[in-house]
Amino acid sequence: MLKNQTIAVIGAGHMAGAMIGGMVRSKLLPPKSIVATRRSQEALEELRKKWGIRVSTDNKKAVAEADIIILAVKPQMAKKVLEDLAGLLSKDQLVISVMAGITTAAINKGLRVDCPVVRAMPNTPCLVDAGATAVCAGAHACAKDLAKAEAVFGAVGLVVKLPESALDAVTGLSGSGPVYVYMVIEAMIDGGVKMGIPRSIAAKLAAQTVYGAAKLVLETGKHPALLKDDVTTPGGTAITAIHVLESKGLRSVLIDGVEAATKRSMELSRLFAE
Repeated sequence: MLKNQTIAVIGAGHMAGAMIGGMVRSKLLPPKSIVATRRSQEALEELRKKWGIRVSTDNKKAVAEADIIILAVKPQMAKKVLEDLAGLLSKDQLVISVMAGITTAAINKGLRVDCPVVRAMPNTPCLVDAGATAVCAGAHACAKDLAKAEAVFGAVGLVVKLPESALDAVTGLSGSGPVYVYMVIEAMIDGGVKMGIPRSIAAKLAAQTVYGAAKLVLETGKHPALLKDDVTTPGGTAITAIHVLESKGLRSVLIDGVEAATKRSMELSRLFAE
């Protein structure tokens, strides 16, 4: 799929670094076919040593020689980066954006070219090849362009295709989702410590419990409610805990969190468009 392609990664921070690592480890393409840019020369040197890729502080030069451009800068930097690259890309170059809240139409407008744009929303577990990424095609992108983006993110985890109208909700669910899970794990650890388990052991047990539960959902295909019922015995400990969690509004709070993050992503889109 990406044979003989060159990729420029603009804004090679943690997320982009994870993507680069996934592409290199999976042998999706040779390290020398990837060039990464960012302002910190020291950080670039670390990427070069770790993955054997080419690095540069010059976005324009990197873009000029690339078949695929991955825009991985923070949304707050999007306008400046797009302005700097405006007029430099051709209609044959594919742009893959992981910038939260920035639409494909806004990217085409900012770059001043009708090139194919695929928007993606990955999450931080990409760092350990366990990411969850949703991708969508812009107005000028075809199935082949979307397949190339799927190959990139497939190297670091699960990939799903959705219409762009769903991307803000994806940001609220899986994009920000690891934060919710970290808070749950932290609370479980504290609960274990409160009840007498050493913190280091409580941390291992809590993290493994969340990992194992998620793996069961994915591998069995069962609805979480059914898996919950499987371990909820009459008069047992689990149903007692469920009663307390329900009375405290655990589910409502998590739903509200996803909704709030989704609305914030929508706000970012509007702010960029202004």
